[in-house]
Amino acid sequence: MASLFTPSPTTRSGGGDAVYVAAVPLKAAAGPPQLIMSMAYSLNLSYLQHFMVLIKPSSLTHQEVSVFDFQPRNPESIEAAISVLSGNLIPGVVLERRLKKVPRQRCWLVGSCQGNAMEMAIDFNNSWGTDLRVGVHDCRNYTNELVQHLTGEIQILERLPRS
Repeated sequence: MASLFTPSPTTRSGGGDAVYVAAVPLKAAAGPPQLIMSMAYSLNLSYLQHFMVLIKPSSLTHQEVSVFDFQPRNPESIEAAISVLSGNLIPGVVLERRLKKVPRQRCWLVGSCQGNAMEMAIDFNNSWGTDLRVGVHDCRNYTNELVQHLTGEIQILERLPRS
């Protein structure tokens, strides 16, 4: 089961689609870069994690979880790594995937959405700029802003547990 997170008093709660935040290791080219990223993730260094928003519909007929995230178009390329390290813009992409269930680790329930969370996420994604710049317009900004759009929670990543 995903970890529980204590939402702020302004969070929309109850009855709607559940909204989660999950963290996974950053992707990197095979070899030493990939080893370094995996080690950093193990140490829970938040700036070396990739964050995503998960939506679990409240409908009993639709049990799959939708995952939304923002990342470089080709996250494992050398060009992406150089652009990320130098602080340059890189082409990004908003992705939507499906999972059979909510992950058990590094995943936090952060609130619920009173509207149709899927429609709201798709509308949000259609307006999200896809030029990625680490620390300015990246998966952390995307996650914070999408969660705020869906639940009212502000700067959610700053308040997640560090373990």
